[in-house]
Amino acid sequence: MSNIPISAMVFTLDEDIHLPACLGSLSWCDDVIVVDSFSSDKTEAIARKYCARFLQHSFEGFGSQRNWALEQADPEYDWVLILDADERVPPELADEMGRVVREAPEGIGAYRVRRRFYMWGRWLCYSNLYPTWVVRLIHKNKVRYINRGHAETQEVKGSIGDLQYDLIDENIKGIDEWFERQNRYSREEAVYEVEIAGHPLNLHELFSGSSMVRRAALKRLALRMPARPLLYFTYSYIWRRGFLDGKDGLVFCLMKAQYHRMIMIKKYDLRRSGGDA
Repeated sequence: MSNIPISAMVFTLDEDIHLPACLGSLSWCDDVIVVDSFSSDKTEAIARKYCARFLQHSFEGFGSQRNWALEQADPEYDWVLILDADERVPPELADEMGRVVREAPEGIGAYRVRRRFYMWGRWLCYSNLYPTWVVRLIHKNKVRYINRGHAETQEVKGSIGDLQYDLIDENIKGIDEWFERQNRYSREEAVYEVEIAGHPLNLHELFSGSSMVRRAALKRLALRMPARPLLYFTYSYIWRRGFLDGKDGLVFCLMKAQYHRMIMIKKYDLRRSGGDA
């Protein structure tokens, strides 16, 4: 896997528990850049131990942070792999990325990959709605990001290709940290949903040939529905067969339904208080 012409950007905030596995999976990459949001743990020491370039920038949103890194970090290669610290790149995915960037047509601006989510030491295939596609391998001159709630979306100049092999996502910080993050994310998502509440829904996007467009349209439709936590649980646990993941699947679907309940409550609070944050 040597001489793969890809730069890797890893985004961190207090990730010393995850970063060794992430950087260890990037041993094939000779241009690794850790973009940190001023961690207070050993993140910087671990990054330097793995000979990664280390930059820091205050976090204002996932999209803003990725744009800053693309503009300021000066990636060595045209193709950049975007990662969070709790993600890992299996060898077969690294090999595949090496092949596609060498052969990429001029009209390709990015590639998307399926993400496998692990919790409690196992892959939650059904209850986490696999396959979830994410755009992660990008041409640095053809992609820019837009903040959207707690996450981001991309503007891509050109088409988006698909990769065959999966990216691994495994968070091992524990359940308390998971809920702490969901508490932050639900506030950001509530603010975003209040802001876009008056925007029209393009129903034709529900039937788009792009699964990413369909997913975004379904999400916009879902935020308008009553009993949203119950609908999400029914969709993930029954329709998408989360029950096949056993008790872990049941608990995780309940956790995600709770996240949607948190968003609804915080939207109500924003409207009652007249605030926007």
